[in-house]
Amino acid sequence: MFIHYPTQGFIIKKIDRGEADQIFTVFTKDFGKLRLLARAVRKIKSKLRGGTKLFSLSEIEFIQGKTHKTLTDAKTCKNFDKISKSLIKLKIVYKLAEVVDNLIKEEEKDKDIWDLINEALGKLNSSPPTTYNLMIYYYFFWNLIDLMGFRPSVYNCASCQKKLISEPFYFSPEEGGVICKNCYNKVGIKSGERIEPDLVKILRIIFKKSWKTFYRIKVKPTYYKTLKKISDNYYSYLLTELR
Repeated sequence: MFIHYPTQGFIIKKIDRGEADQIFTVFTKDFGKLRLLARAVRKIKSKLRGGTKLFSLSEIEFIQGKTHKTLTDAKTCKNFDKISKSLIKLKIVYKLAEVVDNLIKEEEKDKDIWDLINEALGKLNSSPPTTYNLMIYYYFFWNLIDLMGFRPSVYNCASCQKKLISEPFYFSPEEGGVICKNCYNKVGIKSGERIEPDLVKILRIIFKKSWKTFYRIKVKPTYYKTLKKISDNYYSYLLTELR
């Protein structure tokens, strides 16, 4: 006899399997990230179809088999429907889901990460569809990194540990964060992207984990390119390190 496990979960990914099955990646409240097999879910009459919408929050139930977990029930709690109506928001939520899927290990319950996902999706859903939506992703990404124990150094040079005072600054994933000019010029620094002092301040604000303070940030359009580059570089670095 199978034990049925109830919980809530965010549907972050789905992959077709066979003629009618799908495998869902779900970040759950009680079990962390899970991969669940949903049998015949692509059939029109499937009772699971309504509760397995991508990027929704659902009440789910699953059983543990010999080789995999099987989804047995799913009912949507929250749709975040405004995300699906905006191309900008959809691109951001796909990126958010990709980061969760690639960086977080399976079956590790984490309330703080659960809360962060819930908050980010809620803020993205309720905010106007503008370029600033990208900042919600960066808030999510850097705080997720922090919760995982990989917060970069943003107050002191990641290499020499001296307080960051004299510009210019550089961001180096290999060194573990922002580095000073002297360390950047030393032999042995593998890479580094020049980063504006105001962007260092923005990262510091993000790590304070206050949405109220975060929404006061004024971001120059020219900063987005650098912010994207250092975020993507750190993400790629972590993917390599965590393999």
